[in-house]
Amino acid sequence: MMHMTFYWGNNVTLLIDSWKTDSWFSYFLTLIACFMFSVFCQFMEDHRIRLRLLSSSSSTTAVAPIENVPLLYTKLFFGGSLARFVGSVLFGINSGINYLLMLAVMSFNGGVFVAIVVGLGVGYWLFRCGGGDDEQMMVLEDTCACC
Repeated sequence: MMHMTFYWGNNVTLLIDSWKTDSWFSYFLTLIACFMFSVFCQFMEDHRIRLRLLSSSSSTTAVAPIENVPLLYTKLFFGGSLARFVGSVLFGINSGINYLLMLAVMSFNGGVFVAIVVGLGVGYWLFRCGGGDDEQMMVLEDTCACC
């Protein structure tokens, strides 16, 4: 039966029926996997934002200042199609990971919740917090906690 409140224990069914933990060792491995996926999610989001930042800075400076570009300027929309495609693929992968993390949290296991939140925090600290172009990254950064 599915839990509807937070509980603490090592018996967890996570995402699929075959991913069940019945010992402390398998539970620990599950928590490590949740932590690593959370960190990887922040890594992917950082790369997606950096790709978007690089493609937007190169396309807008090569064409014209952004305030002088007409609304339907074709080079702006079709000139960077490879970068837009890669950015879309990265966004899709990251969205899929985010939804899987959300579903894992919905197992209502306290350890899974803590592992995912700590993983997101550590991933943010490692990949998205710091660097030289923080001001530009702030503009492109999402405010959603699960991204």
